[in-house]
Amino acid sequence: MNSMLLKSTLPALIALTISAAPTAALEQNCRFIQAKSDREACYKRQEEELAAKRKPAASPDGGTTLETLRQLRQDDDAVYRSINNICRGC
Repeated sequence: MNSMLLKSTLPALIALTISAAPTAALEQNCRFIQAKSDREACYKRQEEELAAKRKPAASPDGGTTLETLRQLRQDDDAVYRSINNICRGC
């Protein structure tokens, strides 16, 4: 039983380690650059890359956001109405 567990989790752990390694290496490369201007340029590139990854994708239709907010408001109102019927002092 233990060998089956080890055989199934070992490839998953190896894949996770390999996929996480490039990200960690990317962040640490700038630290070892000796020239200050090159090191700062490296940090700036990394900062721009992270900002690009964190930037939310632009929605193709701007109207869907407003419609989504309206739907959320309607759902919230329905929940508030149902909560209002609950006896709080019982």
